[in-house]
Amino acid sequence: MFKLIITGIWVAAVTLGSVYFSIQMSKAPDPGAEEAAKKAVQELVRGETITYPVIAQGRVQGYFLAKASFVTDKTKLAEIKLPIPELLTDELYTELVGDKVIRVGENRNFDLKAFKARIKESLNRKLGTEVVLDVIVEQIDYLTKEELQSNLSKPGSSVSRGERVAEEALPEDIPVADKKENSAGH
Repeated sequence: MFKLIITGIWVAAVTLGSVYFSIQMSKAPDPGAEEAAKKAVQELVRGETITYPVIAQGRVQGYFLAKASFVTDKTKLAEIKLPIPELLTDELYTELVGDKVIRVGENRNFDLKAFKARIKESLNRKLGTEVVLDVIVEQIDYLTKEELQSNLSKPGSSVSRGERVAEEALPEDIPVADKKENSAGH
């Protein structure tokens, strides 16, 4: 009789265990958990507003005003000993002035997605690892030399907005990096 009760308890335990296991395995993985894990390692590094001259025919024709920030993997960023904002500035200068990605007067054909991908790829190549996850172009404006001169010649005036080439909003759900952490002295 005792063996029969033990056998019954053992069969019930195995049955309950297998039902519990099969229910756990049939649940779909929580997509929010994966997204939350990605967001946990992301950090926003804010860039500075930078002015780039546009030189054609030996003269300054105008200026690009550009501001870009980027989303980084903060665990990999902590290992980098280079000044990240300065690398971004250098890459923007290379793309806008050196490679002339934006052609003045032809801005309707500007592909922001390709521009961001080029900057991201180039920065990650320079850093040797996938540190930059996304590039956010907060502003790219073009001001002609004449616009600047006419606006600044009036007393009490400021520079008005030039031709808007690109603009994006910063993500609000990613923490902003401390400026001291991203400078040359880590």
